[in-house]
Amino acid sequence: MSSNAPRSIDQYLKALGDALANEEPALRQDALSDAEEYLRAEIAQHPDKSEADVLEAIAASYGHPEEVADAYRATEATVRKAMQGTPRPPANNVWGKIFGVFTDFRTYTSLFLALLALPTGILYFTVAVTGLAISAGTSILIFGLPLFLIFIGLVRILSLAEGRLVEGLVGTRMPRRTPYVIKGVALFERIKIMLTDRRTWTTILYMILALPIGIFSFVVAIVGVTVPLALLFAPFGVMLGLNHHITIDDSSAYEYMGTGGLVLCSIAGFLLFTLMLHAVRFLGRMHGSLAKTLLVARQGEA
Repeated sequence: MSSNAPRSIDQYLKALGDALANEEPALRQDALSDAEEYLRAEIAQHPDKSEADVLEAIAASYGHPEEVADAYRATEATVRKAMQGTPRPPANNVWGKIFGVFTDFRTYTSLFLALLALPTGILYFTVAVTGLAISAGTSILIFGLPLFLIFIGLVRILSLAEGRLVEGLVGTRMPRRTPYVIKGVALFERIKIMLTDRRTWTTILYMILALPIGIFSFVVAIVGVTVPLALLFAPFGVMLGLNHHITIDDSSAYEYMGTGGLVLCSIAGFLLFTLMLHAVRFLGRMHGSLAKTLLVARQGEA
């Protein structure tokens, strides 16, 4: 066996993590989870061999950590290219940067995420608060520990689903599989691992924050769409005779504002709608950054 080859699973995972140190944290987490699951499964199938001997055989088939890291980089580049499709050329001037938001499909997926943030935020908040309350209330009972494990498992499933939603709608790279859970570990040891895992608490924090974030995003999206569009199409309402149903100081909208005023309303509506699209795009990026910070393992975390 090569002297610099990993002689244990921990050494292999550390070498793989170091090889992917400069890559996306979500990519590194997926790679480490895949590798750990594969390595432990292989060692479990060869109980008659030492861990070092099994790793030597694995290195010839599965690959050394550096080779595995290169394979993940190549796969990630292919998948990312397929998911992004044809890249939109960058704007060459200030007008392109301002009004290019209309042709960016991420703008509209971010708007959909803002609208979806409220129902998902209610779900995540309810699960987190209810789960914490039940786990704390039953912690002294014999069935309290299994309930806690079920709660954490549900939290991890929901965090994976949230990550896939965020990646699909705003393009932020998120984990594509749940963290590997070592099988055959005693109940108390598994609870200890979960309690000392930063992601357990940051994920619960994310689920609690999802409700106020969802309320804010939903209000911005609804108000940001309805008010500008109402101003934008005000002249068309006059053309259709709807001004008789819209009164300002006992006068119709047309009599009160005149043709020039309605045109200015339309221009203001268009500018406000453009500003709203930029705001929604910004909220989508912030949503993705928060999800990456709280739901993805940091460098050095298993």
